[in-house]
Order: sequence, then C-alpha cells, then structure tokens
Amino acid sequence: MNPDSKPAYTILVGTMTGTAEIVAQEIGYALEQNGAAVTQIDMADATCAVFQRAGRFIICTSTYGSGDVPDNARDFYDALMARKPDLSQVQYAVFALGDQCYRETFCFGGKKFDALLASLGATRLIPTFLQDAGSQILPEEACLEWLRPLLQERAGGRGN
Repeated sequence: MNPDSKPAYTILVGTMTGTAEIVAQEIGYALEQNGAAVTQIDMADATCAVFQRAGRFIICTSTYGSGDVPDNARDFYDALMARKPDLSQVQYAVFALGDQCYRETFCFGGKKFDALLASLGATRLIPTFLQDAGSQILPEEACLEWLRPLLQERAGGRGN
C-alpha cells in the first residue's frame, strides 16, 4: 500500500442485540479518524463476493445460543463454509464478543469466523480479541486498545 493512499476497511457485523454493531461503529470511527475509508456491512447483507473488495476486513461479531454465530451472520458463514472461496489475498481481524459465564462456548461466534477465514487462506492482521460481557471494560473501549496496532501502523506511515 502506498503510504499516501487512503487505506480501506470493510467491517462485517454479526449481532443479535446490537452490541457488536455499536463496537463496529466505534472501530469504524477510529479508523476514519486515522485516515481510512470504512464501509460497515451487516452480515445479513453479505455474500462471499464481499471479499473481492479492496482493502482489509474486520469481523465484529457476538456469540449466540450454544456457541453459534448470530442469526444475521448464519447464511454468510454457511455460504463461506460451503463455497470455500480462496481468501489468500484477504487480510482480516476479528473482535469477538461473548460471556465467560458460558465458558465452554465463550466467544465462539468470533472464534468460528477466525478459524474459517484462516482455513480459507486469509491472513490475520492482529490477534483475535475476546471481549467478556462481564468485564469491567466496555467493549467500545476495549476495541480501541485492540485496534491500536493498526492505527499505529498508519500513523507510522507503514503499509503493506
């Protein structure tokens, strides 16, 4: 990426109650403030073709039921599983929301997307973040700390 070019991010949101959408908006705002172009897409409206877009991808998703992806992300997730597109040119990061009360399935919505994208050849930009609903830190605050390496990368003029 040319250091003078505006980086592009697509944020894909999987949510049941709206928390992941709020976090995605905060992530998008921080990226925009750092000079990036940001598009946010509800996973209900996403298809496998979304990964043909230029730029990087951020998956922001909650976990539902017994460790499932949220309802609005189910068709998208299933399509990726069935079609198995080559994502070797895709760079991504995952912010996963969950609740430690459900220890055996904690943040599985995000973990499932992370594992699936990696299995399809995509490259993880930064470690997946696992946000606990019982944490004293709000997810809107935690996401900014998690995002810091990507923000610093741009601020430092480095790109890839």
